[in-house]
Amino acid sequence: MSAAAVPIRGTEECVDVMEIRTFTETDRAELRRLFHRAGEGAPTASLWEHEESEAAIYLDPYMDLEPDSLFLAVVDGALVGYLAGCLDSATFPSESERLEKAIRKYRLIFRRKPAAFFARSMADLAWSAVRREPTAGDFDDPRWPSHLHINVAPSARGTGVADELMNGWLDRLKAAGSPGCHLQTLVENSRAVRFFERMGFTQHGPTPLVPGLRHHGTRLHQQTMVQPGA
Repeated sequence: MSAAAVPIRGTEECVDVMEIRTFTETDRAELRRLFHRAGEGAPTASLWEHEESEAAIYLDPYMDLEPDSLFLAVVDGALVGYLAGCLDSATFPSESERLEKAIRKYRLIFRRKPAAFFARSMADLAWSAVRREPTAGDFDDPRWPSHLHINVAPSARGTGVADELMNGWLDRLKAAGSPGCHLQTLVENSRAVRFFERMGFTQHGPTPLVPGLRHHGTRLHQQTMVQPGA
């Protein structure tokens, strides 16, 4: 994708200009830094407080395997948001596979905070089994093979950055002829759900418990959302 400069919402005194472009290798270090701060305040800001392993699951594979689907938002020369996309999830390692690899590589079960997260996950799985309720997992449906993750720095939220990242991704889906796209967020993140609905996604399927995840001590639930493509 060629770079595109678009104005972003600002005050009457100053309206910044944002550039939307795809990832290049020289962005790697700065994008890793953005990954660590972009989720601030969100329920999934950190899963088990080990940044390197979390990036190995949710960012690095997109830089390594599908850089043309990794969109960046740049304002005043600084990265303020990104969208990590995949055109065909069947050709990409699943989240479960990436998680298992990270657990082995970083020996997470021997680290205090990750170990506590996984112990809580096992307890949640047992709790759900007793109640005969489903738990969150990978999504696999050929009607919606593409998927995405999006993150925006706190300072850039509400400025239109997320909209432009999504527009760039949706244009790529259309050009590639993708039949549809899915994403997974949290039921409790109502702001994100409203944003994705505004971008044309609809809620799909059940809302199972996400094992191990808590926000202010409360269990959280997965919301799958889909959008038909070309």
